[in-house]
Amino acid sequence: MMSFAAESRRILVSGGAGFVGSHLVDRLMGEGHKVLCVDNLFTGHEGNFKHHLNNPNFEFINHDICIPLQAEVDEIYNLACPASPIHYQHDPIHTIKTSVYGSMNLLELAKNLECKIFQASTSEVYGDPNVHPQKESYLGNVNPHGIRACYDEGKRCAETLFFDFHRQHDLDIKIARIFNTYGPRMHKSDGRVVSNFIVQALTGQPITIYGDGSQTRSFCYVDDLVDGFIKLMQSDNGVTGPVNLGNPNEFTIKELAEKVIEMTGSGSEIIYKDLPSDDPKKRQPDISKAQRLLDWQPEIQLEHGLQKTIDYFSKILRGR
Repeated sequence: MMSFAAESRRILVSGGAGFVGSHLVDRLMGEGHKVLCVDNLFTGHEGNFKHHLNNPNFEFINHDICIPLQAEVDEIYNLACPASPIHYQHDPIHTIKTSVYGSMNLLELAKNLECKIFQASTSEVYGDPNVHPQKESYLGNVNPHGIRACYDEGKRCAETLFFDFHRQHDLDIKIARIFNTYGPRMHKSDGRVVSNFIVQALTGQPITIYGDGSQTRSFCYVDDLVDGFIKLMQSDNGVTGPVNLGNPNEFTIKELAEKVIEMTGSGSEIIYKDLPSDDPKKRQPDISKAQRLLDWQPEIQLEHGLQKTIDYFSKILRGR
C-alpha cells in the first residue's frame, strides 16, 4: 500500500474500534500520528485495537457520540454508525440519532477547534438507483420510511449538516461515499454478503442468496478504502466531496457465491430466499471524481482481497 508523508497530528477517529475504523487507526498510527479512538463498542470490538494499548500515542474512550464530547485534536474522522442491516435495524432510532446527533456533536467540536472533519457517508444515499453506475451528482432513490431508512436517510442528513456547517461556518469538510467494503475484522454475524458467504462456506452451511442472485455489488478491499480516506483528508481545502470511494468492478451476488465456494473448496450448496425490502438491485461507483481529484483508484482485486478475508475468518472460526 502507498505511504503518505505528513507531520504528526492528534487525530480523533469515532467508530475507531469497528471494521473500517480500526484499519484507519492502524494506518494513522503507522504514520506516526497520535490517535484518539472513540467508540461505544456496539459493533466495534476491543480486539481490533488491543495491539495499540501500550503505545503512548494511542488513547481509547468508550463514548457514544450522540452525547457531546470535548477533546483537543487537529483532525476528526467520523466513522461512527453501524453499517450492516442486522446491526442498524436492531435499534433504528439510535441509528439515525448516531448519524444526526453524532454528526452535529462532532461538527460543533470541529467548529470550536477550527479543524478539518471527515464524514464516512455511504453509497446507500443512492438507494435503489435508477442511474447506473452512480455518479456523485445523482440525487438517489431512497424510500424515506422503509426499514433501511434509519441508515440511508441518517447518512443523507449527515451530509446536509456537513455542508451547512461548511457554508455557514466555513468549516473544512471532507465527505466520502463508501461502496461495499470487505476484509479482515468484518463481524462474522453482521449479515453482509461477503462475511455471510465466507462463514457459510467454511462451516459447510448452505450459501444463502436473497433474490435470484442477479443483483450486483462492487466490492472494495478495506486497505484501498483507507487509502482513499487519507488522500481525501489531505486534499486541497476546495475539495469537500462527496466523493465516491469503491471498486468499480461489478459482480452479481451469484458470481460472488460461486467464487467463495471455489476459493474455500467448500461443498456448500446455494439456496435462494426472498429479497429484503428496498434492497438495491444494482450498485457500482463511478470513481472518475476520485481519480481526477485524489489520484485514487483501488489496487486490490476481488480474488486477492477475498483470500485475505477467507484466511482471517478461517482463523476466527478456529478460535484463534
